[in-house]
Amino acid sequence: MSTNQEAAIKRNPHPDFKGVEASRPDWDKESHFRFTKTASPSWSFGSGTNSLRDSASGTEEKKHISIDPYEPGRPAPFNYKLLISGIVPRPIGFVSSQSPDGSVRNLAPFSYFNLINHDPPLFILGFASSLETPKDTLRNLVESRECVINIISEDFVEAANATSVDSPYDVSEWDISGLTPVHDCVDVRAARVKEAVFSVECKLESVREFDSRARPGKKSGCLVVVEGTRFWVREDAINEERNLIDPAVLRPMSRLGGITYGRVTEAIEILRPRFEEDVGGREGYEKLKEKRKGEESK
Repeated sequence: MSTNQEAAIKRNPHPDFKGVEASRPDWDKESHFRFTKTASPSWSFGSGTNSLRDSASGTEEKKHISIDPYEPGRPAPFNYKLLISGIVPRPIGFVSSQSPDGSVRNLAPFSYFNLINHDPPLFILGFASSLETPKDTLRNLVESRECVINIISEDFVEAANATSVDSPYDVSEWDISGLTPVHDCVDVRAARVKEAVFSVECKLESVREFDSRARPGKKSGCLVVVEGTRFWVREDAINEERNLIDPAVLRPMSRLGGITYGRVTEAIEILRPRFEEDVGGREGYEKLKEKRKGEESK
């Protein structure tokens, strides 16, 4: 975003950010990815919330607030700030792209990003800009029809964040970040990030532009779908069958609200239930329905 747009959004809540940062604990180098039990390993079907919801805290009495995204007087940036703080954590697509002739090379992080299919491998990227006034990456994608998506790890999060700078189109974020471009991709001409544990070569599949609700007659954003044509995984992160990436090696970073990033240091595993064997089939389901009716009638 431009400097003016950032000023309007007020993403940074701290007038003296460096002062606030200095008051916080140092990065915990001893924190390593690990698995824990779930909060309620003995949870059973129909039980609802687990033991973390304390009825004594008054949570059940808290009311929900209904918000109209376009209610009179609601500032335009409010929906953006609300959504990026509520839809969390978001994976980050760290996109390398270039102009068709290769003279301009860009690198930028996108948290409007996700995997949407595996056959073919499809990814989405969201852009808060129109095709008429595209962001640098969107311009490159439309004109060159290719990119490389990289996943950001803990050991280069500062460098990746630096690429979100509002630099002119002809300024390369590779130089600003100090990250290393590797020009060995097979299907695309854009470079992958050497420091990334996992990268995907991608070809443009489709672009859809959206009409603004707040500003009728204007375009407010674009959805880009790209198809992954080749995967790159660092050898110490992939298993022998080449179908699983170790999160302890990947150490991915995610986006939260405002200027906040999140680490992945703990995880739980939960088996996907089977209707017949675990729920008890139709008979078990009917029992759960009756139990629920009885509880609601109390």
